[in-house]
Amino acid sequence: MNETLEFLVKHGYMVLFLSVFAQQIGLPFPSTPVLLAAGALARTGHLSFALAIVLAVVAALLADLAWYEIGRRRGVRVLHFLCRVSLEPDYCVRRTEDTFARHGARTLVVAKLVPGVSALATPLAGINGLPLRRFLAYDGAGILLWIGLFELLGYVFSDQLEVVAAYSLRLGSLLLVVLAAALALYIAWKYIQRQRFIRDLRIARITAAELKRMLDAGEDLFIVDLRHALDFEVAPEIIPGALRLNTEDLDRRSAEIPRDRSLVLYCT
Repeated sequence: MNETLEFLVKHGYMVLFLSVFAQQIGLPFPSTPVLLAAGALARTGHLSFALAIVLAVVAALLADLAWYEIGRRRGVRVLHFLCRVSLEPDYCVRRTEDTFARHGARTLVVAKLVPGVSALATPLAGINGLPLRRFLAYDGAGILLWIGLFELLGYVFSDQLEVVAAYSLRLGSLLLVVLAAALALYIAWKYIQRQRFIRDLRIARITAAELKRMLDAGEDLFIVDLRHALDFEVAPEIIPGALRLNTEDLDRRSAEIPRDRSLVLYCT
């Protein structure tokens, strides 16, 4: 039995609890491999399958409760902070707000399985004023689905995981280099994409001061306010003459937008 396996057998419950809590609180520590390992160790009798699930659920729920309370107290600013440190901040807030607006508390049930939504759904529940009892019910169901699914996969495919682990041990440091290189390439690609997006956006973007000068000069502009409802609640002021419109209503209300005038859109 290798040293890693010995450590997991001896401290498995503690490692499981801390890894799940760390991931849910926002630290860059993926807990999925630990969940799979816990399921595999449960099949061999080294861990209790039920106790492993209970501990992981409690860890995730404690972290989610912290984010729920932060969202309830700090509001939309929490989402903007989280998206600022993500790899795709340009549509991060909008995507999560729209998802929660369409599905409400049910978003929490599948949030843990959807990249990008998982980290933002819990503070968004607090921002939207979701009652604590409903939050615990829906978030608890989502956590149980996530934890149970991956531990069950580890339990069922424990033999295959042992083969993967054996190959990983043979590769040793080479595997770490390959994984680090793959992560670096992914981050570099997302950075390049983002720079291209920003460059294209600058071509068609004007500042608030430029818009004010155009309005003062009497230019024939038509302004559309596309801010999300949550952003509008924080700052409900509207530019005089602007059309207030949700992105979901663009197709239905497109006839209200003239085709013979310069169009200015703003969403934040």
